[in-house]
Amino acid sequence: MQAFAFKRHMKILLTAIGLSSVSGMAMAQTSPAGWWMDQTGKAGILISPCGGDLCGKIEWLKVPLDAAGKPKTDIHNKNAALQNRPLCGLPILGRFVPEGEGHWKEGWIYDPENGKTYKSIMHLASDGTLHVRGYVGIPLLGRSEVWTRPAAPLTPCTGS
Repeated sequence: MQAFAFKRHMKILLTAIGLSSVSGMAMAQTSPAGWWMDQTGKAGILISPCGGDLCGKIEWLKVPLDAAGKPKTDIHNKNAALQNRPLCGLPILGRFVPEGEGHWKEGWIYDPENGKTYKSIMHLASDGTLHVRGYVGIPLLGRSEVWTRPAAPLTPCTGS
């Protein structure tokens, strides 16, 4: 009788361990942390925790150098003092906080192609893509992009 009880307890324990590892894998897949390709394929963004929030930086560029062979800079920034900062390593996402499973709110996104910063929300779709929406005022007044995980590892361009 004791052997039966021991086997039953072991089975329950192993089942619990298995379920916790499966839920851990599912949780890892519900986080946008890691590498993303923007919808144009021109930039790789690395999203990571920063404090209690999520942030992201441009860490890969398809074409990291300008026509003069120098690292591309933030030339469209409205603040002239910031126009010389390199695009590589440039923070473009910040302050995202969780809002339910697979959704983040209250963030901001910077568009280096026009030099503007917008409020932003994002969510992970069931197909594994990241939907990032920048907006003015309310999310209805905005533009969305669909980002994908890179097919191959990216080499960070920071410092190029």
